[in-house]
Order: sequence, then structure tokens, then C-alpha cells
Amino acid sequence: MSNKCQKKAALRLRRQRSIRHTLRGTAERPRLCVFRSNSHMYCQLIDDNAGATLCALSTLHQSVKALVDGKKPVEQAKILGAEFAKLCAEKSIKQVAFDRNGFIYHGRIQAVADGAREGGLEF
Repeated sequence: MSNKCQKKAALRLRRQRSIRHTLRGTAERPRLCVFRSNSHMYCQLIDDNAGATLCALSTLHQSVKALVDGKKPVEQAKILGAEFAKLCAEKSIKQVAFDRNGFIYHGRIQAVADGAREGGLEF
């Protein structure tokens, strides 16, 4: 069983490297990187030229945790995307490059993107 899990993780890392090869975050259009674990979602806004994280938010953050308690995972991800868009608006960032981080674009990853679009971010 662990061999199957190792293979799945290795394939995700391969997709991640392939995506990062073509996708770069700049100061004008930073990279929105999304990570999905079994129980939580994490978003980061990264400027690759400066090598800096501009802002980050997750379902563990207190402001988001109060909103997502008792909701289903896809609903939690959509709320996270909307809250992240508000955080980016405070920093005057409207355009981002979406990095799905090697995950397939459906379910929670898609919900984060949809929530961010509804919040005002442009991909």
C-alpha cells in the first residue's frame, strides 16, 4: 500500500515541477499557490522574483476558522478563496497567476479558485 502512496506523491511532485517551470510570480502578478491536505487548505501569494511571500491564509487562521466551522470541505475552500481575495484587495493586488501545485483542478482546488474570482481576483 505504501508503494501506491509513494507513486501518487511522486506523480504530484512531477506535475508540480512542470507547472512551476512555466509559471512565475512577479510583483505585478504574483503567484497564488494552493496546497490541500486531508483536513485543511492553505493559500500563499508569492513573488518569485524577490523570493518573498506577500501574504498567506489557511483554514487554520482564526478569521477563517470561525467562518468554516461545520461546513463541508468544498464550501470551506470557497470561503477561503473569498477571504484570500479580500486580503489581496487590501494589498492592492487584483491579478494573480493561479498555481494548483500539482493537484488536479477540481473539487477543493477549483472551489478556492472560484471563491477568489468571486472575491475580485483575476487569473
